[in-house]
Amino acid sequence: MKSTFKKIALLSLFSSVQPALADEPQLTFTTGADYSSGKYGQSEKTNITYTPLIAKYETGRWTLKLTVPWIEIDGPGGVSADNRIVTGTNISNKRVIESGLGDIVASATYSAIQLSKQRIYIDIGAKTKLPTASTSKGLGTGEIDYTLFADIYKMIDKVTIFGTTGYKVLGDPDGVNLRNVWFGSLGTVYKFDKKNSAGAMIDIRQATSDSGTNLQEYTVFYSHKFNDTYKIQTYLVSGETRSSVDIGGGAMLSMSF
Repeated sequence: MKSTFKKIALLSLFSSVQPALADEPQLTFTTGADYSSGKYGQSEKTNITYTPLIAKYETGRWTLKLTVPWIEIDGPGGVSADNRIVTGTNISNKRVIESGLGDIVASATYSAIQLSKQRIYIDIGAKTKLPTASTSKGLGTGEIDYTLFADIYKMIDKVTIFGTTGYKVLGDPDGVNLRNVWFGSLGTVYKFDKKNSAGAMIDIRQATSDSGTNLQEYTVFYSHKFNDTYKIQTYLVSGETRSSVDIGGGAMLSMSF
């Protein structure tokens, strides 16, 4: 996937395939583990382990979310955990393992259009990445990023078709000029029954630098709802461009109140 943070965006899609129109406020906590591995244009692979704690609050048409992650990066350095951007800094001739607090991400989403008869729903949202990850350890870029996005869902019986489009403004680390980028996703979910669903999606993103390439990644996922409180989500990811992940996957457990 495009980044460890993209996994968290995917979690939002998992939980939103039946668009959230909360009659009563609902609080959900999610945690789990995500692993990704890729070269991202370097000679050696960088392996990233991402363990988030996510708090999501839904009320009416609004969804507010805060993600506080712990990350570990095993590689030659220079690869930011956020969007796996090769910054050109902290690159070493030998592999190093660094870990610590990642960049905290806050987002707000509003269900702007609800065409219940046509079963079409459109959400708009904004996201901010706060530079809380250590730059000396190479865990983040040390800059604030801003994202605007829109999600659309079309439900047809047991199938939901969904898509996302957005624009990300990337902060420039010292000595690095990063491009602001457009990105998008397209996928489908099949609901087997009230507890089980599965699907697939494709992600694309423009190159973040002159030396980088466009991103193109494919994800398959499965979600199981134990009851009204607990739900587990798993996924596998692979990409086919130099900026994409070679292989990745993870599992997330959610608890709602």
